[in-house]
Amino acid sequence: MTGAMFARRWLLALVLCFLAACASTPTPVEPAFKPSVGQSGKDVIWVPSPDLLVEKMLDMAKVTRSDYLIDLGSGDGRTVIAAAKRGAKALGIEYNPDMVALSKRNADKAGVSGLADFIKADIFASDLSRATVITMFLLPDLNLKLRPAILSMKPGTRIVSNTFTMGDWVHDEIATVDCAPYCTAQLWIVPAKVEGAWQSARGALSLQQTFQLVSGTLGTMPISNGKLRGTQISFVAGAVEYSGNVNAGVMEGTFSSSAGTGTWSARR
Repeated sequence: MTGAMFARRWLLALVLCFLAACASTPTPVEPAFKPSVGQSGKDVIWVPSPDLLVEKMLDMAKVTRSDYLIDLGSGDGRTVIAAAKRGAKALGIEYNPDMVALSKRNADKAGVSGLADFIKADIFASDLSRATVITMFLLPDLNLKLRPAILSMKPGTRIVSNTFTMGDWVHDEIATVDCAPYCTAQLWIVPAKVEGAWQSARGALSLQQTFQLVSGTLGTMPISNGKLRGTQISFVAGAVEYSGNVNAGVMEGTFSSSAGTGTWSARR
């Protein structure tokens, strides 16, 4: 055997030994990500909503299989998963990619991955228009930052917040459950836009609007107790109670008084 042949065989043996050693060395396994309460995030620290409150929030929003829910800052995915268990399509928007991956694993374990989806995104740069329900557990200043986009959504969209307010937009409903901490749910329903002049057979209808609260005049009579709940409007004018529905530039419904009942309508 020549020296060159010996060197080649020696080198081949060395390579085979190296490959065998690599094959026998186990690949290190990355430890599974585990979130910790209080961990920092893009806009807020992470504190999970208690499961009991999550269910109450979904109850208040009357979530059904016909809904599309978007959870803003979805954390470990519990609200999205709870909505999916009710048959709703649900999307979690979360900035932390580890939390997104965790949420997807949790949804798969819960058997709802076909209804629950999660994306890494900035809630302030996301399209919320598809949602019929928005859930969130954000600080008041973040709620206020989101408020213009929320108010531009389709009337009737339900917004539920864990604990924190929408500034001077007063909630439509509020409820507290027996848990700790952060156990108050507040519900807002995006109101139709009705401010301005309307014409009706019962006189000119002039409306001013502050979120879901409505004032103004019908003919010469001042309006009281005016309120919107999505597209549903109600008010009192001249001891007559009016209720109806708003659809684009048309309002129509019924009225009642001591003299009887009837129907009414108004157009822009």
